[in-house]
Amino acid sequence: MTFSIENIKQKIRDFKPQITTIDRYIIKKFIGTYAIALLLIIGIVIIFDLSEKIDKFVDHQAPIQLIIFQYYANFIPYFVNMFSPMFVFITVIFFTSKMAANTEIIAILAGGISFKRFMWPYFVSSAAIALFTLILNLYVVPPCNRGRLAFENKYVKAKYEAGSRNVHYQIAPGTFVYVQSFSPFNNTAYGFTLESIEGHDIKSKLSANEAQWDSTKQGWILKDFVLRQYEDGLESVTSGKRRDTVIALTIEDFYRKKNTVQALPARQLRKLIRDQRLRGDDTIQYSLIEKNTRWAMPFAAFILTLIGVSLSSKKRRGGIGMNIGIGIALSFSYILFLRFSQMFVYSGTLPPFIALWLPNVIYAFIAYYLYRIAPK
Repeated sequence: MTFSIENIKQKIRDFKPQITTIDRYIIKKFIGTYAIALLLIIGIVIIFDLSEKIDKFVDHQAPIQLIIFQYYANFIPYFVNMFSPMFVFITVIFFTSKMAANTEIIAILAGGISFKRFMWPYFVSSAAIALFTLILNLYVVPPCNRGRLAFENKYVKAKYEAGSRNVHYQIAPGTFVYVQSFSPFNNTAYGFTLESIEGHDIKSKLSANEAQWDSTKQGWILKDFVLRQYEDGLESVTSGKRRDTVIALTIEDFYRKKNTVQALPARQLRKLIRDQRLRGDDTIQYSLIEKNTRWAMPFAAFILTLIGVSLSSKKRRGGIGMNIGIGIALSFSYILFLRFSQMFVYSGTLPPFIALWLPNVIYAFIAYYLYRIAPK
């Protein structure tokens, strides 16, 4: 039998996966149980979160309308996204264990369906959940985080903001800015220095005692400035009381916190990473962690589904409770490992891409091993 590109294309066009009654039954169980688990756990979490923060809501006089629509309406997508792997795992463990306890899986495999074919509806369901999680990560959660963090900063956390100190950025190739300290109370940078360098030579150096942010011009007002310019070995000095300057450094660069990246859409996050690389900003690690986490977490749905089915497809003496216990332990260990892997980035041990994808790689090997020893 000869194969050609045309034959392969024709086989791809003719391929129509058959969705059987068993497939529809498993997909319905998977998606339905996942949705019910989400609703139940979200309700419980909201009750606990409200009981924990109610004193702060009262102390800061948070309006009920904002608590409901700005905080909890934005909190739900954030929570669903964070614990989606655990929901998937518990869902698979729960209804698959129930099927095994009712000897449904034995009947399915005895009917001539291979264990590999039995996994197909599970992966269809996990693909839908992975796509759902990816959409949440890229498009839904960032704007929700913006509203949630704004509410927390105003009504939950302390209002005091410490200023930045010793900020040193490269704002353009060969252009460096240094700020000794920044005060958020009057939006003023103290000890301001702007240097232009070509090769190993300084071309100009602009210094000022103060640089105050001008929101109307989107620039800085330098006070008591001194400008030194160097050309052909000669130095020229210009000084004055005030100078308006517009550079690629804004007030947002000083107000940006570690969790600010959680509120940035994908395009803005990529732009921020490019700017931080150019500036040599050491806070780029938070941006890279956020970027890789958004892409790595949805793939956990496939891995944890395979582990869940492999563990719970066999009827156990301990019943469903033992399988659910194992599922919760493994899902929590995955989430804990995912958070712990961020420490490798902070310490400089591993690059963000490797560190954030390492849990998926390790648990993929665990999933493959469990799949090989699972009942066929």
